[in-house]
Amino acid sequence: MHFTLQSEFWSRRYKENESPWDLGEVSPPLKEYFEGIEDQEMKILIPGAGAGYEAAWLHQNGFSNVYYMDFSQEAAEQFCKQNPSFPEKNVLVGDFFGEENSYDLIVEQTFFCAFEPSEENRCRYAEKAYQLLRSGGKLVGLWWNFPIEKDQIDPPYGGSLQEYISLFKPYFSSIRFFPCYNSHPSRQGKEYFAIMTKKQIHS
Repeated sequence: MHFTLQSEFWSRRYKENESPWDLGEVSPPLKEYFEGIEDQEMKILIPGAGAGYEAAWLHQNGFSNVYYMDFSQEAAEQFCKQNPSFPEKNVLVGDFFGEENSYDLIVEQTFFCAFEPSEENRCRYAEKAYQLLRSGGKLVGLWWNFPIEKDQIDPPYGGSLQEYISLFKPYFSSIRFFPCYNSHPSRQGKEYFAIMTKKQIHS
């Protein structure tokens, strides 16, 4: 199975400052969601975290169990340099699909849209998120609400609401997608905010 999530590919983009998805700050919809979380000890994973604004914000605001993850060593090193107080043991350089720990919350922010948008790859993401979440855990974050362009080669890749719901329905309950009213100006009208809870599947 081929993925564009190769360390060299993403490290080169960070080195050459080819990161148009970088907002320079925590995404406003995620910040608002984080502000409503009462349990600051919950275990949180942010895969494909890049510059890590969400991880940094959570850490700076008292969340004690936040895990930054990125496939790129370059991105992780930049994050550590910018956030020296962030626990080094909580900075994970590796592949989300190879992760084996469990979490209470997985935060989606420009990761799902970064790998090749085949049905197989996207189903693998949904299944892996389900596997990594503890009972009652949530997958929360942002998904693009624009279509994949014909012959598109490079990310970000979009998708449709119908596709997203169909994709996550086997693994999650209470699946809610909302058009974002508080997106960053550069993303106005282009995002869904989603909240979904790990489904309890009984044999």
